[in-house]
Amino acid sequence: MPTKAVCVLNGEVVKGTVFFNQADANSPVEVTGEISGLGQGLHGFHVHEFGDNTNGCISAGAHFNPYNKEHGAPEDSNRHIGDLGNVEAGSNGVAKIKISDKLISLEGEHSIIGRTVVVHGDPDDLGKGGHELSKSTGNAGARLACGVIGITKA
Repeated sequence: MPTKAVCVLNGEVVKGTVFFNQADANSPVEVTGEISGLGQGLHGFHVHEFGDNTNGCISAGAHFNPYNKEHGAPEDSNRHIGDLGNVEAGSNGVAKIKISDKLISLEGEHSIIGRTVVVHGDPDDLGKGGHELSKSTGNAGARLACGVIGITKA
């Protein structure tokens, strides 16, 4: 039986809904959805360690990284579980999400359910930018919107 989850993103201007679908524990997670209110271009898109938004997106903590790896691109072997790269907004400020990721999971010890999705203000340099924050955050800038990932039946 597939596992499904949803995340409603809320920020001052940025809003969105992200859906997660995993056919079984060995399948990649399909991530789909739409985010509006963004500036045109790339925006870092990550799963953070805590499902806590009590003090805004900052309460979500760092990127979800139970294996203590460096920040990287979704296709890298050395990356945080929560490193999902970038979403790209068009001139209308809308980013359509269609990601397939084999490292995140909706089941098991390192499930992302109950954690927070954060959309950032700047592009994620995927750990390759040479900035002091590249290997920890991708130098992706401010947290524009966030939401906790929850189980859904839909």
